[in-house]
Amino acid sequence: MTGECGIFMRTELMLGTSTLDALSRARVAIFGLGGVGSWCAESLVRTGVKRLMLVDSDRVCITNVNRQLMATTATVGQVKVEVLAARLREINPEVELDVRPRVYDVSTAGEFDLSRQDYVIDAIDSLDSKALLIRRALSNPGVTLFSSMGAALKMDSFQIRRSEFTEVSGDGLARALRQRFRKTGGIPERPFVCVWSPERRRNIGHAETRINGTVAHTTAAFGFALAGLVVADVERRGGEMSGGGR
Repeated sequence: MTGECGIFMRTELMLGTSTLDALSRARVAIFGLGGVGSWCAESLVRTGVKRLMLVDSDRVCITNVNRQLMATTATVGQVKVEVLAARLREINPEVELDVRPRVYDVSTAGEFDLSRQDYVIDAIDSLDSKALLIRRALSNPGVTLFSSMGAALKMDSFQIRRSEFTEVSGDGLARALRQRFRKTGGIPERPFVCVWSPERRRNIGHAETRINGTVAHTTAAFGFALAGLVVADVERRGGEMSGGGR
């Protein structure tokens, strides 16, 4: 991994050998590989993370092409996590991927041993699944959770920020998530950091749809910010990284 001509030479120059080694040992699970999670996964692999769990049950559809890393007109119809995994292996053939083309919900949550992860990235859109994942991840003291709030209807990437969940304001997804938590046991006591934006826009296109518009530069910025939180935390912890739930 190290060396003058290595893939991660420039990462090592910036972060040092010990942090690069810690990144290679860290285990990261990413739930939701859409416009946010796909870019997060690529950024982590390009920075030196070698052990990832990729979780998403969807196939690439034509409306994904405007913002999702692995979505092209050539990959429409293919399983998202499998397409993304192939790309990540081309970046680093040594990457160890646990590919899960599965939905995460109450019926499948038991299949995922989150205690084996150092980091859990929540990039899920479904409110029920998001709340469930956050609760389960936070119930493991050795797991650090980073969560994405709503990246749709955002245009100004310079408004993207990070905050502890209880400090997020003006975000519709965070508001709905708080309401769901209050109805199902209360807001988690253990704090967790979110990537979010206070920007407020509305759909102005003519398509008759109930979904919200998105653009690649902001969804990707959300994903890169999540990856940055992981890298910064690994650097801070340094040699403490054990590679499987600290």
